[in-house]
Amino acid sequence: MPLADLRKDYALSGLTEKDLARDPFRQFEKWFQEAEAAKIAEPNAMTLATAGRDGRASARTVLLKGVDGRGFVFYTNYESRKGRELDVNPRATLLFPWVALERQVIIEGPVVRTSREESEAYFHSRPLASQLGAWASPQSSIIPGRKSLEDTMKELEKKYAGQVVPLPPHWGGFRLNPETVEFWQGRRSRLHDRLRYRRGSDGGWSVERLAP
Repeated sequence: MPLADLRKDYALSGLTEKDLARDPFRQFEKWFQEAEAAKIAEPNAMTLATAGRDGRASARTVLLKGVDGRGFVFYTNYESRKGRELDVNPRATLLFPWVALERQVIIEGPVVRTSREESEAYFHSRPLASQLGAWASPQSSIIPGRKSLEDTMKELEKKYAGQVVPLPPHWGGFRLNPETVEFWQGRRSRLHDRLRYRRGSDGGWSVERLAP
């Protein structure tokens, strides 16, 4: 099906080297705060791209749950497709599509599991229903129907009524430690600004401009 040419031109802002913070984490924080101020729905929603041992790529939307100088953190079922792929090929790409601001951020790097203590602390900060849902869903597995999920959830509600729900052994966090972080700002005539931080062998960051 052909799509209409909306002839959109990008003109909200620009991005120059002098605009950038000294490291990508500070620059990300600045843009994230601006996305929140613009009331973008779920500014922490990001596309996570992974690939298995066979090289087949897969992608899905997950939520960023933490970021600091060590990297970007999200949580999932380790037995899900993304969890299995990250076990055999522990590299990933994150994409934040802040379309309303004509911006995106692309982050690439190796991924490691968070500590069990960190995963447990986050798990118990979640609503009770979400904690039980982590036990109820065999994520990415084929199931006979929705009723099987709902029945399992009811059983878990009875089992853990009035109790602390334990962290499932198959559930926890991943942290992506960035090697590159690209900040993309739409510009007129498709001459977009693409500035990419790259981590050097000494741990420092250099900035390079990419052609649009």
